[in-house]
Amino acid sequence: MPSIIIVGGFYGDEGKGKIVSYIAEKDDSSIAVRGGVGPNAGHSIVWHGRTFRLRMLPSAFVNPKTQLLIGPGVLVNPDVFLKEVKELGVGDRCGLDPLCAIIEQKHIDLDRGSDHLRGKIGTTGTGTGPCNVDRVNRIVRLARDLPELNDYVTDVPLAVNRALEKGENVLVEGTQGTYLSLFHGSYPFVTSKDVTASSIAADVGLGPTNIDKVLTVFKAYVTRVGAGYLKDELSPEEAARRGWAEYGTVTGRQRRAAPFDYDLAKRAVMLNGATEIALTKMDIVYNDVKGVTTFEALPPAAKAFIEKVEAETGVPVTLIGTGPGVNEVIDRRI
Repeated sequence: MPSIIIVGGFYGDEGKGKIVSYIAEKDDSSIAVRGGVGPNAGHSIVWHGRTFRLRMLPSAFVNPKTQLLIGPGVLVNPDVFLKEVKELGVGDRCGLDPLCAIIEQKHIDLDRGSDHLRGKIGTTGTGTGPCNVDRVNRIVRLARDLPELNDYVTDVPLAVNRALEKGENVLVEGTQGTYLSLFHGSYPFVTSKDVTASSIAADVGLGPTNIDKVLTVFKAYVTRVGAGYLKDELSPEEAARRGWAEYGTVTGRQRRAAPFDYDLAKRAVMLNGATEIALTKMDIVYNDVKGVTTFEALPPAAKAFIEKVEAETGVPVTLIGTGPGVNEVIDRRI
């Protein structure tokens, strides 16, 4: 079963887009399918010196042979979807399920106008929460209802499972992070659904017996956007001094930062059933890591950190990010 689910281990922003892009190229994935919430998540990919910021399509677009799909569990903003299709020039190899719920302007207005959602919780204002409410109430519009999406409507669960039957590589891209899960996160400062590996699989119509691997992505430090508890949070000044100052892909807000949290990592591995770990932005935390291509060439401090992550979680670190580029990765997979 050549299927792999990629999910975030902290509060999002772990570098899932980079890892998805790398695996899509390296493993020549036949299909990459997006699960998760919707356009409230942004994935950044640095490819051939150019930065791409995606909110709807899978980050695997870098492989021209990979089919790009969006599962029925994902909320779709048609304007964002069509814009990305046009900008990437992938109209001949992308699709979304007819049962994807559609975010309308009323959902965005409700999100942005809510003192609770935008004010207290700190949502992205993209309408995903109110759209999920309408979905639960069975009144939301679906992708099959919009003529402008007709050319892209695809039975995504069927496509995914047929590819697996043929022995093809299927890559499943999650969004947000474990501790933004509606069920397992730091409630109420969470997103509007579960985003752990089990739910990401359900989003795309992938049954549990058809899951081969779960790769949980952690950054070498922790960041989160919006409100909610963050253990050992650094001041913005200290984060900037360390080079950890980041800004959200969707909102542009500065991300709050803290050192790597081994307890959170261990629980995320448990909640997702992780079989492997990817560590990103090692070059930001450790000197002389940028561009390193082998584990043996890493400086001692970086090696010790990786080994501690493995010891604490009981899961091997198989991918190590050594720079922003898609291919700046140490690959230790068997």
